Amino acid sequence: MELARLGNSELEITRIGLGAWAMGGLWQWGWGAQQDQDSIDTIQHAFSLGINWIDTAPVYGLGHSEKIVGKAIKGLSNKPLIFSKCGFNWDQQQNIQPCLKAASIKQEVEDSLKRLQVETIDLYQIHWPNPAEDIEEAWQAMAELQQQGKIRYLGVSNHSLEQMEALQNIAPIHAMQPPYSLINRDCEEQLLPYCQQNNTGVICYSPMGSGLLTGKMTRQRIAAMGDDDWRKNADDFNEPKLSHNLKIVEALSQVAVKYQVSAAEVAIAWALNHPAITGAIVGMRSPEQADGVIRGASVQLDTYDIALLESV
Repeated sequence: MELARLGNSELEITRIGLGAWAMGGLWQWGWGAQQDQDSIDTIQHAFSLGINWIDTAPVYGLGHSEKIVGKAIKGLSNKPLIFSKCGFNWDQQQNIQPCLKAASIKQEVEDSLKRLQVETIDLYQIHWPNPAEDIEEAWQAMAELQQQGKIRYLGVSNHSLEQMEALQNIAPIHAMQPPYSLINRDCEEQLLPYCQQNNTGVICYSPMGSGLLTGKMTRQRIAAMGDDDWRKNADDFNEPKLSHNLKIVEALSQVAVKYQVSAAEVAIAWALNHPAITGAIVGMRSPEQADGVIRGASVQLDTYDIALLESV
């Protein structure tokens, strides 16, 4: 697969990375039940297809996603790049609280290293800027951890332009992680141009709109979702947005026929077409899903089809 330099880091990443959110299984913001062996098989299959990085977080399944990633990569001779995050704690009753205090960040890194069974995390990101007043304290702690060799590069997720500018005064931001898809283009106005100007890598998440743009999501399937799937109550999966979003899916499916790929792969290709986007985090829950999205990294949409999708 084609490699791209992640901003001002030395990381060379494939245009698609494996997103491990759903591999956390059942928890407050989960995607429903997930079999651990399916997750392990998916991770190993994705890497056999050429993907060379995986994005996870401690809060995904309250440590479970990171543990599964650690198990899946343990026996691999050529290990992928590991990206993880910080900023949430939880208690024995699974109550989740945001925390960006330095001591907490340092403990989170130690816990993540153990779960992942690695000595260094390649990209470590503040998951959410919450509490906002503590992001600079967290960033300073991360810079110290980088000096200690426990993390290689620093990143942010879901941050505003003003927050990124404040952190840049402390230590360089190597990567930014925003949501980006045909149904969420908010980062285009300020964040993506800023990253281009400052040589900051961008790995976008949810390029398929959390599954809505795959071409396989119908009203009936959404209605049948279990209450343990966070998407059931999400705005994009309910009216008044749903009808419009399904029109976008129709356009994606129309374009997909021309390129002989899936609607999901067209959605990914559209996100990757933006010059600021280095790579896209693509969630996968089975080897078959990996096979159904992999060509999204190589499809080159022409200007007519890009205009068609954006007009819808």
